Formats: sequence, C-alpha cells, structure tokens
Amino acid sequence: MHLLTAEKLAVFRGERLVLNGISFGLKAGGFLLLRGANGAGKSTLLRALAGLTPLAAGALLWDGLPVERYSHAERVAWLGHNDAVKAALTAAEHVPVAALAAVGLERFADISVRLLSAGQKRRLAIARVVASGRMLWLLDEPTTGLDAASVARFGALCAAHRAGGGMIAASTHTPLDATDAQELSL
Repeated sequence: MHLLTAEKLAVFRGERLVLNGISFGLKAGGFLLLRGANGAGKSTLLRALAGLTPLAAGALLWDGLPVERYSHAERVAWLGHNDAVKAALTAAEHVPVAALAAVGLERFADISVRLLSAGQKRRLAIARVVASGRMLWLLDEPTTGLDAASVARFGALCAAHRAGGGMIAASTHTPLDATDAQELSL
C-alpha cells in the first residue's frame, strides 16, 4: 500500500498553471525521481508536496488520509535550491557531529560556515536532512555543487534512508544511483 499518494494534483505558480493531473504513489522505502526541462514544474511539485505551495486541485494523502499541512511538516525534510545555512554559525552548530561525519565534514565541525566552499555548504544542508529523522525527504537538485565522492556518499545516505523505510522525492538533471526508483517526467 502507498504511504504517500498524489491524486490528480494541479498547482499554479503565480498566474500560470504549471502542473495538472499529476498522480503517483510512494510506499515506505520508495524513491520518486522527477525529471524534466528547466521550468517544467519539478521544484513546484516538490514545494507542493512539502506544503509550501498550495494545491489548486487534487488530493495529497498520507496513509489514505488527506494531508494536513502542519502535521505533514513533521514528516518532511526539505532541501531546496538554497542551502539555508547560517554563515555566522559553525557547522556543528547546525547539526550534530555524527551528521557531519555522514557527509564527510566532521573535521570542519568548528569552522564558521562562511569559510566553507559551495560544495561543503551543500553537504552541510544534506547533513541537516539526514539529522532530521524525518520519513519523507524532498530534495530539489540535491547534488548541485557536489564532487563525485560526495555524490557517491549522498547515494549511500539515500539507500540507508530507504532501507529504514524512509521515502525520497528528488528532482535532478544529473544521474542518481536510485535503485528501483519511479520516474516522473514533467
């Protein structure tokens, strides 16, 4: 049975209907890979799944019941285009050192985030998702700015999350090692 179900979703971005009739289901351990050209609606769909953008039509269900925005937020870990890290804080002030180790940043625990490279900031943002303990990871272009080793580490983190029953919906223009992922082309 699907834990997360989208039924004929329609979403506006401003005055423009970006998505219409989008349906899919995700089981525990599932991975939904969103593909499409720039502007196709991948980010818009992820924002709608997170409750950040309202639905114009359709239904989003969790375990067969309509999603309520505030209770749903407790299930979701969000990674958008912006890393959403605070430059004045150290890496360890963002997440526990174990999460930093998961993304290979443990030696930067006491370093101010403003001194980190773009790829390191992205890894810190991924560490925040990992440390969240949330069941549903919504990831918008998660590997942007990452080197090959970091992409491989990210793939292992996703596999571990799924093996524990977690679910992932991610947009990407680059290959992701996502065994048995569903693909949704927009």
